[in-house]
Parts: sequence; structure tokens; C-alpha cells
Amino acid sequence: MSHNTFGHLFRVTTWGESHGTAIGCVVDGVPPRIPLAEPDIQHWLDRRRPGRSRYVSQRREPDTVRIVSGVFEGRTTGTPINLTIENVDARSKDYDDIKDTYRPGHADFTYQRKYGIRDWRGSGRASARETASRVAAGAVARKVLGDGVVVRGVLVQVGPHTIDRERWDWEAAEDNPFRCPDPDAAAEWAEFLESVRKRGSSIGAVVEVVASGVPPGLGAPLYGKLDSDLAAAMMSINAVKGVEIGAGFDAAALSGEENADEMRMRGREPVFLSNNAGGVLGGISTGQDVVLRFAVKPTSSISVPGRTVDSRGRNVDVATRGRHDPCVGIRAVPVGEAMMACVLADHLLRHRAQCGDIPDIP
Repeated sequence: MSHNTFGHLFRVTTWGESHGTAIGCVVDGVPPRIPLAEPDIQHWLDRRRPGRSRYVSQRREPDTVRIVSGVFEGRTTGTPINLTIENVDARSKDYDDIKDTYRPGHADFTYQRKYGIRDWRGSGRASARETASRVAAGAVARKVLGDGVVVRGVLVQVGPHTIDRERWDWEAAEDNPFRCPDPDAAAEWAEFLESVRKRGSSIGAVVEVVASGVPPGLGAPLYGKLDSDLAAAMMSINAVKGVEIGAGFDAAALSGEENADEMRMRGREPVFLSNNAGGVLGGISTGQDVVLRFAVKPTSSISVPGRTVDSRGRNVDVATRGRHDPCVGIRAVPVGEAMMACVLADHLLRHRAQCGDIPDIP
């Protein structure tokens, strides 16, 4: 299997399968002498790991990370950083009954057709388990970006139920199991998701990720656009089916004057009066918040029977046993944050390589 690496200067290669011995990643291109220790990474992994509430997979994985290489005496050395996370609670027997069956909406059929072999134990590389490696890499990316860049994600929609943006509260998002910035919506989602979970079904969601403190100048015109790299990064996350930057699809309903992010001088600095562009113009960051949203489809592994075929060409029905997320979008929030951080770190290093430090605006 090729294409397990993303990034240009900040490069991440993930490895491992859902029910294999371990998963992990190799992060290359990290500058030397950056303070880094396992607790710096573990904090972010704990936000993604399963079993933290009734609304996510009950697989009990501590997701304990080990730094295998690339760090000496608490600082990065500039050499590749290998991060390893052991799998300790895989139950492959849950998949014995469906190992020859293609689950509707899953990658079973396409993996088999492409490679002629697939790891049916928890879906192998097609499992959302792989995203733990991305979150670990994202923790390293945050260290490269420094404390001045803050990347935060929230859930803004579950199924048909959306938040009220007038009630947006970043702190509230850390106080409910959905990472929802609207406390009232979170209470409604709890009842809704409980009904989804009890009937053995699943539901989709929309995640919003915001990066504050991003300096202007990151990205390049045409084929190195910051927003195109961000969209590609988000689309690479398991189960993501759509991405929008800034106003996104809503911009299609706006007039030119409504959509334009007008500018004025504030002292000696130009400021934008709105942010429909999502912090990116012409593929280059403006210095405003970088804002994106991505849609996550319902989890494909459900216990509700569905029609499909098996590897012998027979029409069969399938229902998936095991431990799965009724709404995988909940745990996709820290994954989206990690991918945002990785792309920004890559573009920061690319900018420095070509242009040096970020210049002051004249």
C-alpha cells in the first residue's frame, strides 16, 4: 500500500492496523532543540481515545504513546521522531462472521478489489483507529507552531441538529462529551444520540476547526495553496465526505459586496471587517483565524441488518457486531485539530525556507 505519507517539509508517515500489535507514526522534518516529551503528546491522545463516554466506541485503549526516536534529553534532535501506540484491547473474533462479507458503506469491497487481500480484523488501515497516529503527529506539529498559534475544534452539527451560534462558548465545549460549544444543543444531542445508539444505528456530524494566531503569508499561489492543502488533509480523514473553508457553500448565495472581506486601517495595521474567506486569500493566510468545517458520514459498522454481497458473489444480509461509534464525528474533532496543526506546521517551515521569518506588514 502506497501513499502513507503526507506533508512536504513537516512529513508524517503513519503505520499499523486496527487489530495489529501497535500503530504509530514517523514525523520527519521537525527542527532541532524543540522541547518535547511524552506528556505533551499524551494530552491530545487522551481527547481522542475511545471509551470515554457512552456515545463513542467502548473499545478500551489507553493509547499510551512512546517516543522511540528523535528526542534526546527532552528536546528534538532534528532526526525522525518515531511515536508508537500499542493496541491492547482488540477483539478480532467480533469480525469472524463477516470476514467474507462486504459491509455497505465501508472500504471492504474497494480494498479487496484493489489489493486482492484485506485485513478484515477491525478493517485494518481503513479503521478510524489509524487516526490516533495523526493526533500524535498533530501534538508534535503544535510544538513546531509554538504557543502563539491555537488550534481548536468543536462539533457544530449532529445529524439534522445544529448549534445556535449566538450561544457559542469555547469553554463549554470542554464540559460535555460532544465537544459542543452550545450547552443547550449538547443536552438535546444527548437524548438524540441515545436513541441512535439503542437501535444499533449511527449518525453523521459536522466538525468546525479554528486556528487562531496564524501569521499572514503561509501558503503559495496555485498548487501550494494553504486552503487546498487543508481540504486535502481533512478529506484524508476516515469517513469525511465534504470540506468547506470560511463561508464555504453559503458563499454561493452571497453578493460580491456581502462576501468581500472589506478592510480598514486600525492604527498602523490593516484589519478585516469580516472573515468569509476563512483566513485564506489567494491560497495565502491573511492573519485572521483560519476556519474550516468538514462533514463526517454515519459510521458504516452498525448492528442494523443491511443488504450486501460476499466475496463468493452471493447476496447476503450483514449486521456488524463489536464496539463502534454511534457518531464517529465526536472523536473526529481532535483528529481535525491535528490535521490542521500538521498542515500549518508544514506551511510555516515551507515559508521560512523560501522567505525567512514572517515580515511586518508595511
